[in-house]
Amino acid sequence: MTTVSARLGAPARHHPWVVFCCRRAARLVVSLFVVVTASFAMIRLIPGDPVRAALGVDAPPDLVAAKRHELGLDHSLPEQYWQHLPRLAHGDLGVSLVTGEPVADLVRARLPATLLLAVLTFACVLVVALPGGLLAAVWTHGGRRPRAELAFTATTSVLAGVPDFVLAAGLTAGLAVALRILPVAGDLGPRSYVLPVLALALAPTAVLLRIVRVETLKVLATEYLRAARAKRLPAVRLHLRHVAPNALTASLTFAGNLLPALIAGTVLVEKVFVWPGIGSAMAQSVAAQDYAVVEASVLVLGSSVLVVNFLVDLALALLDPRSVIRKT
Repeated sequence: MTTVSARLGAPARHHPWVVFCCRRAARLVVSLFVVVTASFAMIRLIPGDPVRAALGVDAPPDLVAAKRHELGLDHSLPEQYWQHLPRLAHGDLGVSLVTGEPVADLVRARLPATLLLAVLTFACVLVVALPGGLLAAVWTHGGRRPRAELAFTATTSVLAGVPDFVLAAGLTAGLAVALRILPVAGDLGPRSYVLPVLALALAPTAVLLRIVRVETLKVLATEYLRAARAKRLPAVRLHLRHVAPNALTASLTFAGNLLPALIAGTVLVEKVFVWPGIGSAMAQSVAAQDYAVVEASVLVLGSSVLVVNFLVDLALALLDPRSVIRKT
């Protein structure tokens, strides 16, 4: 009986999906532990006394010592770490040294704005880059229109090399200050999303445009596509049915890793546009030495990136037709 059960259970244990998910889940757990440890150690090992900075240089030593005892900062670093883990498991991210409010409330209030900004940017990048790269490849295939190809390459190279905070400053100066057609900062409605999304989307859009174009050119040069042309298929059907699926599959890896990068990359852009997100809260807390908010911001952003990356890995395994996991 035991032998039969073992034989029946063996395929499930060795199924590619089970193995793949277990490996990715184990990597996620280890990565989360590294993020928790790094965020804890990074804040406590930097120079300066956050309690003294919060209470002021003229605060009595007794008050500073009492505050340090209240926060547990008078214990050794290993003791603080082992006290930190149970609190973290219960969702306790500490208390802000500046405002005295629970950090968890700050995260719950600000994280949705950051995630919404990243998701909108991700959607805009895909909407522009995927069809744009396909059209650029079809338009310049076979050495046709060399001037258009040169203009495409030069423009995307420049945009891909400009940092997002530089784009944010330039867009603010041009569209918000000089022309006054968009709000300068803050979340004042749908129009307030235009500048932050543009600042975050321009560089990754340029990179993805180039990747999609290169992959499409490879597909256009394959033998099976020459055979499809020999059948005199309509151009629209040829490109949408035979070119696009094969070209875009190779671009999924970069596109999938783009969303986690956008979540982590919103910090400077939020600071420029005074966006009410977790990134701007972290930037303000660094200046104020509010280590509880900084630690929570690093932890939440890092964990969000890891979880989204895990989900992206699963999605790519399903969408890629060359994946062994999908075939099974």
